[in-house]
Amino acid sequence: MTSWPIGVFASIDAGLGVHLDVVRELKVPTIQLHAPHQNSRTPQAAAGFLEKCRAAGITITAVFGGFDGESYADIATTARTVGLVPESTRAARVQDMKEISDFTRLLNCSTVALHIGFVPADHSSASYRDLLQTTRDLLDHVARNGQNLHLETGQESADHLLHFISDVSRSNLFINFDPANMILYGTGEPIAALRKVGHFVRSIHCKDAKWAPAASRGTAWGQEVPLGDGDVGMENYLRTLHEIGYHGPLTIEREIAQDPVRQKADIGHAVRLLESLRSRILGAPPA
Repeated sequence: MTSWPIGVFASIDAGLGVHLDVVRELKVPTIQLHAPHQNSRTPQAAAGFLEKCRAAGITITAVFGGFDGESYADIATTARTVGLVPESTRAARVQDMKEISDFTRLLNCSTVALHIGFVPADHSSASYRDLLQTTRDLLDHVARNGQNLHLETGQESADHLLHFISDVSRSNLFINFDPANMILYGTGEPIAALRKVGHFVRSIHCKDAKWAPAASRGTAWGQEVPLGDGDVGMENYLRTLHEIGYHGPLTIEREIAQDPVRQKADIGHAVRLLESLRSRILGAPPA
């Protein structure tokens, strides 16, 4: 794969990410796919979607899990409902992720990913210890499918995430780095965090955001904005990716599915911005 191919977060039927016709129209060669609902995770659905991707010259680079009952209404609700951390849904959701891993294998993709949720700060708690075992169980299933699991950043500081990865102690656990999430959640300056966790980064998002006021960071959302309009600093971000040796896709994520016209326009702008920065940093556009 060419260094830094452009990518975009896409979907089949789940409502998160753009649909394949937008990917084709914007001539984006790679996608991260939001896993479809359970009744659409069939061999027939996988074969049909793969054929559409082949016809359009699109490569699937990761499949992201998500779960019924998750809400990003505010940070407190996110902490209570998202990922594998909530104890009341943990067992059902890890089973769902195993099925998503099986579907990902049908798509000939070697990476599954998710927001694991707000990892407990108390590393001696029963909830933390059970989360470790749950994550190991999932990783072992993922490994049997020849896959890696990527945890998306944002809900933990870089240090907290590194501690969790070390405690899980599995060789197929890596990071999907999203710089805007560090700002949105107020968990750390993204470039410093990227340098700290860079040896685990195997996929990324290109997304931008503005910080919440200093007094409310970590309790109130920052604001997602079009790529280049926020506080990430996209040229610095890409130069840091180059510095740590990341050569994978630059996957655009723009989370305004409720406004598909603007979403498409903002993604088109992001494609042009990333192509320009890529050329400036790497010295020439890819063949």
